[in-house]
Amino acid sequence: MMRMRLPGWLAGLIGVVTLFVLWAVVAVVGFPPDAGTGFTPVPPPWTVLSEMAAAGPSAFWGGVLRETLTEASIGFLWGNLIALLLASLVLLVPWLEPVIMQIAVTTYCLPVVAVGGISIVVLGGAEQPGDPSKTSIFLAALMVFFTTVVGAVLGFKSADRASLDVVRVYGGSVWTQLVKVRLVAAVPAILNALQIAVPTAILGAVLGEYLGSTDRGVGRTLIVLQGKPDPERLWAVFLVCALVALAGYLLLGLVSRLVTPWVAGRSG
Repeated sequence: MMRMRLPGWLAGLIGVVTLFVLWAVVAVVGFPPDAGTGFTPVPPPWTVLSEMAAAGPSAFWGGVLRETLTEASIGFLWGNLIALLLASLVLLVPWLEPVIMQIAVTTYCLPVVAVGGISIVVLGGAEQPGDPSKTSIFLAALMVFFTTVVGAVLGFKSADRASLDVVRVYGGSVWTQLVKVRLVAAVPAILNALQIAVPTAILGAVLGEYLGSTDRGVGRTLIVLQGKPDPERLWAVFLVCALVALAGYLLLGLVSRLVTPWVAGRSG
């Protein structure tokens, strides 16, 4: 009996719609507006979307998102670059694998809030108003490191043994095996790791701002809004961040499908 398989885009759409329906049910049933003030800590999605439409894109991009995305992008690049270099080093110097994997696991297990507090003392925040925060960049890089190291190492080790033997027979070095065989085999795993790293990089940047490393960005905006009776604006900032992270995740997924059409029946 053949099983129907939903297309990826349809499954994602159903997931998003389901989340919005659950949000609406929780807001209406669990957190009805106060009879006197009309205040509710969980506004329904249509009021949040109305707030977003009234504020306009410039209110979120210019005043909130631009600095956060800059920090997340820099941290994403540095964290993944270091992770890929270390993963490649494992293949060139195999005895380093336990050490590098242990470093990756340790960074994953660190309490990020405590690390953020130490980072503010050691690295500081933004040097000038409007500059990206060093702490936010560091936390963004830290949060993407583990996933990319593990994904890249497993991808490199998934290379076909026969192909490696062919390169060796023809006099190829370990570096040639890495470039010609292992890198090609690891591309799907690396792209999947980078896809997962997009939301975590944004989360790391927001956390650094929230801990006080800068006076701008999403984290700072959340602190300000927490002291005001404006839950619609607060949830609007949250929703915009989630949508941006989702867009980055889907963009990397599209790149993965185009670059690796041979994986799991993908067609280019």
